[in-house]
Amino acid sequence: MVNSKTIEPFKGGPDKERLLAAFKRKPVDRVPNFEILYEDKHVEKLLGKYAGNTLSYGGDPAKGADAEQGRPMFPDDYIDLCNLIGQDAIMFDGGLWTPFKRYDEKGNLVPAYNRKVKNRKDYESLVLDSEANINSTVGYIREYKETIKRRNSKVGVSVVFGCLSQTLYEFVVGMNDFMMMVYEDRELIEEMLEASCVHFVNLSKAIVAEGVDFIFPADDVAFKTGLFIPPKIFKDIWVKRMARIFEPAVNAGIPIMFHSDGRIDDIVKDLIEMGLDCLNPMDPYSVDYREYKKRYGDRLCLSGNVDIEFPLSKGTPEDVDADVKEHMDVLKPGYGYVATVSHSVVNYINFENVIAYINAIHKYGIY
Repeated sequence: MVNSKTIEPFKGGPDKERLLAAFKRKPVDRVPNFEILYEDKHVEKLLGKYAGNTLSYGGDPAKGADAEQGRPMFPDDYIDLCNLIGQDAIMFDGGLWTPFKRYDEKGNLVPAYNRKVKNRKDYESLVLDSEANINSTVGYIREYKETIKRRNSKVGVSVVFGCLSQTLYEFVVGMNDFMMMVYEDRELIEEMLEASCVHFVNLSKAIVAEGVDFIFPADDVAFKTGLFIPPKIFKDIWVKRMARIFEPAVNAGIPIMFHSDGRIDDIVKDLIEMGLDCLNPMDPYSVDYREYKKRYGDRLCLSGNVDIEFPLSKGTPEDVDADVKEHMDVLKPGYGYVATVSHSVVNYINFENVIAYINAIHKYGIY
């Protein structure tokens, strides 16, 4: 019988050194436990009070750039959550989306996420509010680090950021027009990508200088079957720019975790050459985690793949337990594995399955 009512005692409290060692495929006591996001209903049930979601106190990350995200989760609450579930690091949204803004009819500067950039004139009307974004992110890193020090906690700190292409295709231009512009006005696409790149390079430099334990660039660049853009073109316009975003961390010896949904086979070797340490989330609709372990397990730490649909949303606690065990059996050997779901711990997952998932990680993750 699988316990899905309470989190069972586990060995090895939260410790960033465990996570950082796993990134480098070095021996650890147990598989690290790290989620990009627990949504607010699960956080509330776990902590017994409203504390927001783990990326934002008041916003709704499911709504993406269209939503005002507010401040990150308060660090004391986040540390309490980590202590409860054994998570080894805390992370907040330090700027997933390039901060393109526009002036509204009242002359106020507002996010330019209305998918109305269709030509150079539209683009030239935007303002890139980079400095404010970077200063805000640095301030929250300091708040998190000060709280960790005050509480004598061993949890690590990271920032998720860097949606180089997704900001444009999802929020600034729109998917169909973005894809057409890649062919019909590549110069403008590259100009917009370059502006995003410069912003994210500066953000990367700032968060590395502020002493984060690892960086987490993210950019969804693929369908279930492959990259959105033909590989040759994509490598020309994206790879070299994302490499520049990685570079401050590479130079500082700080690990890098990268996220993209979809089947990204065509760029995995590029990511390794760029200095990637941990690949997330091995989209279960696109990636066979057994194949990835064979192909990349000696060069990369792997993270993710436990499907939020089945078993987490539509299965039983027993299904969840069995699925986590299967992942552990394949991915645990060699130490380069971080237990993570395929997307985020969304509110529509049955809470009993969340408990079963956490317990299974600790039950099967011991080395």
